[in-house]
Amino acid sequence: MAFQIIEGCVNCWACEPLCPSGAIFAATPHFQIDAKKCTECEGDFAEPQCASICPVEGVILDGLGVPANPPGSLTGIPPERMAAAMAEIQAR
Repeated sequence: MAFQIIEGCVNCWACEPLCPSGAIFAATPHFQIDAKKCTECEGDFAEPQCASICPVEGVILDGLGVPANPPGSLTGIPPERMAAAMAEIQAR
């Protein structure tokens, strides 16, 4: 299985240089992952490097379509509290 970058990627270039298999490449309208090259960092790192650095939560999916960096993973807000936090922010 391979990771996938979906719409929402802001082309920040954070992930591309970290990919140990060279699977990430610039494309239109956002970065893509070559499924034939992606190793999910198995054997190289304990966690996928692309997801560990990505500043946009939820845009990198694992082979099952589950976000590798779910909402709350980078903000310090636990995922179960994210909806309440977003509602509070929008109410301001």
